[in-house]
Amino acid sequence: MDFLMSGLAACGACLFTNPLEVVKTRMQLQGELQARGTYQRHYRNVFHAFITIGKVDGLAALQKGLAPALLYQFLMNGIRLGTYGLAEAGGYLHTAEGTLSPVRSAAAGALAGVTGAYLGSPIYMVKTHLQAQAATEIAVGHQYSHQIFPPQSWKVALAAAMISGIAVVLAMTPFDVVSTRLYNQPTDAQGKGLMYRGWLDALLQTVRTEGIFGMYKGIGASYFRLGPHTILSLFFWDQLRTLYYTYTK
Repeated sequence: MDFLMSGLAACGACLFTNPLEVVKTRMQLQGELQARGTYQRHYRNVFHAFITIGKVDGLAALQKGLAPALLYQFLMNGIRLGTYGLAEAGGYLHTAEGTLSPVRSAAAGALAGVTGAYLGSPIYMVKTHLQAQAATEIAVGHQYSHQIFPPQSWKVALAAAMISGIAVVLAMTPFDVVSTRLYNQPTDAQGKGLMYRGWLDALLQTVRTEGIFGMYKGIGASYFRLGPHTILSLFFWDQLRTLYYTYTK
């Protein structure tokens, strides 16, 4: 659970901080191996970079590389924080007397960080390539021509659904858990539930007994179901409408 929750938390933060990552990447590549004052400065500072990228490349460019950035954050932070959490839960950070050992904590943190960074490095490279892509007039550094999906591909819609699904699943899973339990509870002869008086009672009982994480049981299955379900529903709906209008004319 530590791996999943820490990875999802990092992905949530990444949705808001990725534009800053795009700006950082371009400013770091600007003037690469060129003496100061010998190159054109497309980005004078952070705020100017935001405005320039939005004006020339479009506002959507501020979220370039979002897909690999989310995957990188999920993998790196999931491994880093999850591994450290396991070490802490296993008691490896404490001495034989039960006191917290700064040396062990630092070693565990360093090992977890190195492991996460090493496994996430290939994804970070792809993210950097995509974030550096820019219109010719404001391009800096080497320009790779990576394109994750062809334009108008169904894969674009699927990826977008999976990304937006993070927020949807985090918001809806508690209510999904409650509805599942309400539907599945035993009833008396009159059909009245024997475990819960209503959705609020089910919510409160679950939190009191199982904790807040009890409200997120099945979140992994919910997440991986949401994207394909949304895309397939819209795809079949569009195809059925096309067939209907084709044969009813």
